[in-house]
Amino acid sequence: MRRILLYVIILTTGFVFLGRLFYLQVVDDSFAVRSNDNAVKVIYDYPQRGYIYDRDGELMVSNQPSYDVMVIPRNLKPFDTTELCEIVSLERKELERRLDKAKIYSPFLPSVIVPQLTKSEYAFLQEKMRNYEGFYIQKRSLRDYHVDHSANVLGFIAEVAPATVKKNPYYNSGDLIGRKGVESVYEDTLRGVKGVKYIQKDKLNRDIGPYKDGIYDTLPERGKDVTISVDSDLQAYGEYLMTNKRGGIIAIEPSSGEILSMVTAPTYDPADLVGRKRSSNFSKMWLDSTARPLYDRSILAQYPPGSPFKTMNALIALQEGVVDTDDTFSCHHGYSYGRGRKMGCHAHSSPVNMNQGIAQSCNSYFAQVYRKIIEKYPTPQEGMDAWNKHVRSFGLGDYLGNDLSTGRPGKIPTSEYYNQIYDYPTYRWYATATLSNAIGQGEVLLTPIQLANMTATIANKGWYYTPHMIKEIDGKPIKDERFTKKHHTTIDTKNFEPVIEGMHQVYKNGTASSMQVEGIEIAGKTGTAENFVKVDGRRMQLTDHSIFVAFAPVDDPKIAIAVFVENGYWGGRYGGKIATLMIEKYLKGKITRKDLEDFVMDPKNSLEDEYEKPYSGEPFLINDGKKNGWL
Repeated sequence: MRRILLYVIILTTGFVFLGRLFYLQVVDDSFAVRSNDNAVKVIYDYPQRGYIYDRDGELMVSNQPSYDVMVIPRNLKPFDTTELCEIVSLERKELERRLDKAKIYSPFLPSVIVPQLTKSEYAFLQEKMRNYEGFYIQKRSLRDYHVDHSANVLGFIAEVAPATVKKNPYYNSGDLIGRKGVESVYEDTLRGVKGVKYIQKDKLNRDIGPYKDGIYDTLPERGKDVTISVDSDLQAYGEYLMTNKRGGIIAIEPSSGEILSMVTAPTYDPADLVGRKRSSNFSKMWLDSTARPLYDRSILAQYPPGSPFKTMNALIALQEGVVDTDDTFSCHHGYSYGRGRKMGCHAHSSPVNMNQGIAQSCNSYFAQVYRKIIEKYPTPQEGMDAWNKHVRSFGLGDYLGNDLSTGRPGKIPTSEYYNQIYDYPTYRWYATATLSNAIGQGEVLLTPIQLANMTATIANKGWYYTPHMIKEIDGKPIKDERFTKKHHTTIDTKNFEPVIEGMHQVYKNGTASSMQVEGIEIAGKTGTAENFVKVDGRRMQLTDHSIFVAFAPVDDPKIAIAVFVENGYWGGRYGGKIATLMIEKYLKGKITRKDLEDFVMDPKNSLEDEYEKPYSGEPFLINDGKKNGWL
């Protein structure tokens, strides 16, 4: 019985092995196709990348043909290295280095040796490819930019990193992938799907036709086109206005959360990162640690918001019921508190109510209002946490959750933060210790996109959509809940009316009264923020930042905007003028306030010299709260 059982086990095992062998060799050819044997060569057919259009259907990015010299190291035969180097303009040592890198990556898989040949190089090399066994030319698509702006919005494509190749099986060494901006965020949408061809080779390593009559071959699938929310003309105009300046502009459509413009300055022409010169151009910009053209200030830079933040404290005070719109506070060139301390303010009529306090940007008014907010509660910790909750409901102090590739959370201080700073309970702190929060200084930090979103929320009287860049994919409107769900603040709708009217008065008879535009009712707020930097380990106070927020028309907001101009002296000098011009450009399509444009673009008003002062030793204009008024 045991002998019979042994025979049965042996026969069963044999049948299993034979069945599996038959399946692998006759039924399932996938392992043969995937093998790295020289009998089959794999060729990828790269798809056309999707186009990018602006909100009005203007083509911003398409494609142009590109040709890469590829190598399969195992197939290499001796060749004339000198001739090849001359054709592709490459040093011999560099060619050898790239070939070694390709062998390390894989002897069997193709690697890029020379990317992005010029048309003349391609035409000349194509005739001589028979002399370079193991090499072949791969056709791809590079980006073709129809605009010379929006580099930070669009992003760029570059060779995929080795870490990504290991992590994502779709990519091979030498493939191109989106980096930054729309190209990065919507990479899966734009890239399409590669086609694959399997070529049978004979024993002499010659191509003899499709493997298995091409049953495993696939065609490439073109990437999908995307329409972004940016207005190309407005974006170009914003970059023009920021010439010889540093900072950022964000414009949002309040009713949808769509980003109309996202300007960072300085910037560059997106075409600079296309072609053989891409690497040298990128390195040059990357190493520019002063101007930092690759640093997107519109979403990465964190600044004190200055006086525009006063509108936030006005809203919180109304919601908390600590003041009403008719309450007045005195201002004697500032607000005195503590042991001889004083927060300065510029000259204006006194006392002032909320409307006047916003219109005249009175520091004293908002210092006293802020104290009432914090001191309403039994302890400053409770008051600070209540204040923090209101502020964060506007999307501040955290990532907005948008579809931009990067961002910063900003900073909204908490009671826990101040407890650590002042070593509580060993030492106690009170509202006056955090008084700078009243005027958007101190520990409060916002990015331009956060401040623009705050402005859009005020325009909407208490709600916002998450700011986003995508509008349509292949002609179909987005349905992503992240961008179609309303976010509501903790402030009641009724409390926005007086604050909006105060912002309207900024243009009527306040700090922006000289910037009115005929036919457009604008609500805005000027801002000036202190500016500190470390140079050689020493903290220095530089010329103040110019800040401005606005929305228009007041009764039916179509655009909300925030402008930051680094070292711009005060809010109305640059920020207010730029914001006003951007609003007029968007709503009218033309500029009537040429005087504002002439000032902003006058070479005599360039800020380049201002940015050199930390290194030249020239003195800075320091705002003492009296001369320029923290406006």
